[in-house]
Amino acid sequence: MGSGRVSGSRPSHVKLRRFCDRDAKATYDIFFTSVRKGTAEHYSLRQREAWAGSSVQPENWCRRLGSQHTLVAEMEGRIVGFMSLKESGFLDLAFVFPNTMGTRVSDRLYEALEEWAREQKLEKLTTNASHLARSFLARYGWEVVKAQTVMSNGREIENFQMEKLLT
Repeated sequence: MGSGRVSGSRPSHVKLRRFCDRDAKATYDIFFTSVRKGTAEHYSLRQREAWAGSSVQPENWCRRLGSQHTLVAEMEGRIVGFMSLKESGFLDLAFVFPNTMGTRVSDRLYEALEEWAREQKLEKLTTNASHLARSFLARYGWEVVKAQTVMSNGREIENFQMEKLLT
């Protein structure tokens, strides 16, 4: 299956670093904008409103990201994306601003997280992927375990249990 790396040049203007508390607002804004605008092709407005109900950052947001291995991507000093991986190997959050899609920001974040997971000797990565994330992760060798319907704020949303073996 190969290394799972996607070919292409890496933008040199993207800087990756660990999440810190001051990144909470920017990362939540990316999450909210990505869900509301970036997934419009795959989910109805009502589903997107249920998934990202409020533009106000939840109280536990900073704690959630701070408790995981969370990386942020910056371009020209502005946070444009982030991904978080739990110690168990669960890819919890993976979002970039819609206008950065196609610039390899997501690739850079993912490749760094997978490298960290391998350094931690994790054997498997898992996630519940949206339609958009499913196709992205498939490029890196992830496989769909099953499609599922989850409830979010009273709305049914389809996503996909996925996994990737690292051994």
